[in-house]
Amino acid sequence: MKLYYAETLNPRKACAAAKYLNSPVEFVRLELLKGEHKQPAYLARNPNGKVPTLVVSDDLTIWEADAIMAYLARFAGSDLLPESDRQVEVMRWLSWGTQHFTRYTGALYFEYVIKPWGGFGETNPAAAAEATKQLRPNAAVLNEHLASRKYLVADRLTIADFSVAITLPYAKKAQIPLGDYPNIARWHDRLNELPAWREPFPHPVPDVLAA
Repeated sequence: MKLYYAETLNPRKACAAAKYLNSPVEFVRLELLKGEHKQPAYLARNPNGKVPTLVVSDDLTIWEADAIMAYLARFAGSDLLPESDRQVEVMRWLSWGTQHFTRYTGALYFEYVIKPWGGFGETNPAAAAEATKQLRPNAAVLNEHLASRKYLVADRLTIADFSVAITLPYAKKAQIPLGDYPNIARWHDRLNELPAWREPFPHPVPDVLAA
């Protein structure tokens, strides 16, 4: 299997899961600023022209980071993707994270991390302020859920934790107000105990994209 990645948010999920599971993947780094993700050979694998992409075989290619994590967990027979009703709970948090929490933390990541990295202009203070405003009620929901829990689902690590927490390594750079939500901070501290979470990428990360 080949896992195509760059040192940005969604590939971080897939790389963290692959390293945690010791998945038998070959990591293939793409230079996004050189447009390697827009080349015809890559677009034939992922027509969205985005990373990550997992090439399993000639007949199976998977894109979208959450789907890649799910496949790798199932391939490994890991409880990162649990069975029964807990799997539904994992899917709920994956959806919630995408639609709510990461929607706004990701906007802050874009303003404060991606714009300087890619030369995409100055930070937009109004956009950052609006993202922070919209983030707060969603962060409150997550903070309350984690008040008496170690992880999001049944107090066991799942791909939902890797997905929902994906912006938190960049909280300082992205000016995510993590300090206002102690239960989220405690949860992320627990994730940081995992080497695969702290250092998910197989090669050194450019300073501007480092957490």
